[in-house]
Amino acid sequence: MKIIEGFRMRQLGRDHIVVGEGVKLVNFNKMIVLNETAAYLWESVVGKEFSVDDLKTLLLDKYEVDEATAAADSEKIARSWIDAGIVTE
Repeated sequence: MKIIEGFRMRQLGRDHIVVGEGVKLVNFNKMIVLNETAAYLWESVVGKEFSVDDLKTLLLDKYEVDEATAAADSEKIARSWIDAGIVTE
């Protein structure tokens, strides 16, 4: 997977929002807000190829979470990013 070129994370107050830069990427019907954990993952993989396992490893390294929970959370966030059209599979 890889974040699609043109999408950037911006901080607005306490929220982290993914926005498309460039006219063809802007969709004003949808706002993508990331929680603190998802923002950490985004910052860790921006500009890189990554997998669900990479996301899992990042969660295990930063948070006190068991492997099954990290795996489930990684799969969920990856799927939500794919479904939102902000990363490639």
